[in-house]
Amino acid sequence: MPKVNSISLAWTGASGAPYGLKLLKCLLEADYRVFLMISSAARVVFATEEGLKLSADGTKAEAQIRSFLGCDAGELVVLGKDEWFSPPASGSAAPKQMVICPCSTGTLAAVATGMSNNLLERAADVVLKERGQLILVPRETPFNAIHLEHMLKVTQLGAVILPAAPGFYHHPKSVQDLVDFLVARILDHLGVAHSLTKRWGYGGEGATQASDN
Repeated sequence: MPKVNSISLAWTGASGAPYGLKLLKCLLEADYRVFLMISSAARVVFATEEGLKLSADGTKAEAQIRSFLGCDAGELVVLGKDEWFSPPASGSAAPKQMVICPCSTGTLAAVATGMSNNLLERAADVVLKERGQLILVPRETPFNAIHLEHMLKVTQLGAVILPAAPGFYHHPKSVQDLVDFLVARILDHLGVAHSLTKRWGYGGEGATQASDN
């Protein structure tokens, strides 16, 4: 049986590498076991946006990511696209929560249509069929009708579309503040405690626990 605090995380080929990296760091620091899936396009994006050139070998990629994040906490398992015998591939072993961050419109389409052509897509399909929690963080602009139809479809299937659209009411002073805002919203939905941002209506005092809703 999987650990209670296990989660599947996927990075795909949309812009937004800082979101994916910060989310992973927060999950590891919260002592999660993270099954990480990285698409080929995501490797290009992360190299372009963060200078992080990830190996296709899972063990080497894990070491690269931990070194980049400076994080030794939690348990990180980097999985290849054809690792069909890994826990995320089966409803009997997969974590009940999964986040795709960043989520490309191609991955969105694959999830909406149940393609399951690789482990990443299969993992999302498993979470949906097991009535788990699936969060997709798309980063595209503008959206066309196809994108919007796919978002509606996955929402009707029980997933949450959480766009990479940070707010400004907390008066961000840096790009990292914007990244933290979005990651905080993801963590709230997952029920993971954090102190990344100040909460609305607290008079500047940020709560450190995830919200109940």
